[in-house]
Amino acid sequence: MQIPTEKKIYFASDNHLGAPTKEASLPREKKFVAWLDEIKDDAAAIFLLGDLFDFWFEYKTVVPKGFTRTLGKLAEISDAGIPIYYFVGNHDLWMDGYFEEELNIPVYHKPKEFTFNDSTFFIGHGDGLGPGDKGYKRMKKVFTNPFSKWLFRWLHPDLGVRLAQYLSVKNKLISGDEDIHFLGEENEWLVQYCKRKLEEKHRDYFVFGHRHLPLNITLNETSKYINLGDWISYYTYGVFDGKNFEIKEY
Repeated sequence: MQIPTEKKIYFASDNHLGAPTKEASLPREKKFVAWLDEIKDDAAAIFLLGDLFDFWFEYKTVVPKGFTRTLGKLAEISDAGIPIYYFVGNHDLWMDGYFEEELNIPVYHKPKEFTFNDSTFFIGHGDGLGPGDKGYKRMKKVFTNPFSKWLFRWLHPDLGVRLAQYLSVKNKLISGDEDIHFLGEENEWLVQYCKRKLEEKHRDYFVFGHRHLPLNITLNETSKYINLGDWISYYTYGVFDGKNFEIKEY
């Protein structure tokens, strides 16, 4: 992708809309929608790196109630011809066609490489990558198993969504959430993951969410690991102008 002059690529992650309650997250949602409305004029593309919702599950004919402002704004931007890309997180693992069909937004379940101008990006949510976190990795295999999803669909949505929302907030193993304090490069699993990926192939930027911490870490002379932070405590986002990548606060 070539970025036109005066255009930028924007990145955001970890809104967790609906947590701890829909009422409590409404001001955050309005702020996020205002940001989307502000950036649409100079956005060449928008990347959303997961956990937009604190819980999301798609039944055959039902999706979770709410989030009308966000979905409407995404539809407006997509309809205007601005590409939006979505990477599922550990709280919205169960996306299954709704974004593609209703919003024309491609959804990715694994990290993916992109090239913008002459810079290569490796982009994903970040959950379950790198060494450690074995409990969550086992749990993720259970949750993403087609049979497990089939069983969950047999729960009435009122019961299934309420149960999942409760577990999302209360159970850190299920949610996959990590300590949101910087642990040092040697203990940050995503830093170790990026360094291993660099042994296979050069990338200029590794961009992830999940950690809820805005981080900009130099991996070597030409590669950086970026974590976007969140829209709960930091309201941070990434912006690439074709030459430089910055983390900004809204």
